[in-house]
Amino acid sequence: MNDNDHHMHTTTNLAHTEAQRIVQAIQTELEQRGKTAVVAVCDAHGELLALLRMSGAPLPSIAIAQNKAFTAARERRPSKEIGQASRHPTDGFDLRNFGDPRYIGWGGGLPVWMEGACVGAVAVSGLPEHEDIELAQIGVNALTAGLEGAGTNLG
Repeated sequence: MNDNDHHMHTTTNLAHTEAQRIVQAIQTELEQRGKTAVVAVCDAHGELLALLRMSGAPLPSIAIAQNKAFTAARERRPSKEIGQASRHPTDGFDLRNFGDPRYIGWGGGLPVWMEGACVGAVAVSGLPEHEDIELAQIGVNALTAGLEGAGTNLG
């Protein structure tokens, strides 16, 4: 067998160091706003890399933040878009059709893209939807800003 017989798909994932940078950026912003929430960062498969539950954050937000990140990573789209598609009057669908109870349609989960590939996702839960989304975007920006032109090694 030659090398062409072996087809292996490799996935680039966020590493824990990038996940920590994302969490730190969002935590700093939350503290400046005097607010509290749950922040989740996952890899390209939707599996958890980092979770921050700030003191006083709603307990349901622990699972919701993880599920928003999972959904954004698996679908490579913001979790809000999945929710909007599922609620469409004619083409809508039950999120349970995905076959995994972690899919969720609330906004606040955003995929993280690098060099054209989805490498993970970040999500925030515990605040009004628009603020969850805004804070998640701050996390995405904190990572991408630090990587512009840098030869960063993603695990």
